[in-house]
Amino acid sequence: MNTMPDGRPVPPPHADERTMLESWLDFHRATLALKCRGLDDEQIRTASVPPSSMTLLGLVRHLEGVERHWFQEVFAGEAVDLGDLMHRDGGFALDAEEGDSARTGTGEPGGPGARGGITEALDAWRATVDRNRALSAAAPLDAPGRLTAAEAAMAGSDTVSLRWILVHMIEEYARHNGHADLIRERIDGVTGP
Repeated sequence: MNTMPDGRPVPPPHADERTMLESWLDFHRATLALKCRGLDDEQIRTASVPPSSMTLLGLVRHLEGVERHWFQEVFAGEAVDLGDLMHRDGGFALDAEEGDSARTGTGEPGGPGARGGITEALDAWRATVDRNRALSAAAPLDAPGRLTAAEAAMAGSDTVSLRWILVHMIEEYARHNGHADLIRERIDGVTGP
């Protein structure tokens, strides 16, 4: 497998559909982690630009919630407690009182609503990604997942395929990695692919 100079896996230029979809999703997952690399807990909580409250920490938590929802809840049919990963401003906003307790690590890492710094958030996100890979590994791309009533009303169907979920996750990460690019540039001037 080829990699970028920063270590991210380069999706193969020619592959079957599943390999292509999973490779692009993994590339975008690796991009999110890259955008957080080398930052301290204060930097990771730096908001993009007013009036947005979006931070890199908020993006990691949001994408963990999105991963859980689509793979575990919709696709695998599991009861998923998203805790506060998604309730405030789509999961992007940090509580005002969260700052000091998060910096000292007094929150419980690794579960829904976990508090802590970027290390805890990335560990929880990576564990979710690993679980989601395992949940979908043996399933065909046409395997269905059941939507919530609100999602079904928008989609016009009660179900979506694993293929649909993978494509949706690629676009979700691509969109938010664009946000991460801008936030990271504001923090320390680092730019790049």
